[in-house]
Parts: sequence; C-alpha cells; structure tokens
Amino acid sequence: MGKNFDAAVMTVGQTGFGLGAVPTAMANMQVIDAKYGSSPTAFFIVPLVGSLFINLVNSGLITVFLNIV
Repeated sequence: MGKNFDAAVMTVGQTGFGLGAVPTAMANMQVIDAKYGSSPTAFFIVPLVGSLFINLVNSGLITVFLNIV
C-alpha cells in the first residue's frame, strides 16, 4: 500500500476487517482520523473494496461451494 499516512490508515481498516466487517473498519479509521488527520484516499478505497468487491467474491464462492456438495 505504500509508506505514507494513507497506507497506515488503510492498514487500520484492514485490521478492522479482521475484527469484523466494514463498520468495524470504518470505526477504526475514524478514530485514527480524529487523532492524526484526514485520509480521503483510505476512506474511499477501504469501504469500496470491503463492501463491494469482497462481498461479491464471497457470495460467488459460497454459491459455488454449496453447489459442489
């Protein structure tokens, strides 16, 4: 992701995904945003990837695996 502040905030968002889902990632990023400053790039990329791409891929994989059994 890089070696800048945007990358750090995206990493916090990734940690939020590990703890739960998109709302957890957003809450973690908002805490960092309030303390250290804004990162518009991270607030655009993380929810887009987390809610759109991952959920679409996940629904497709679940459907494929359910049809195999």
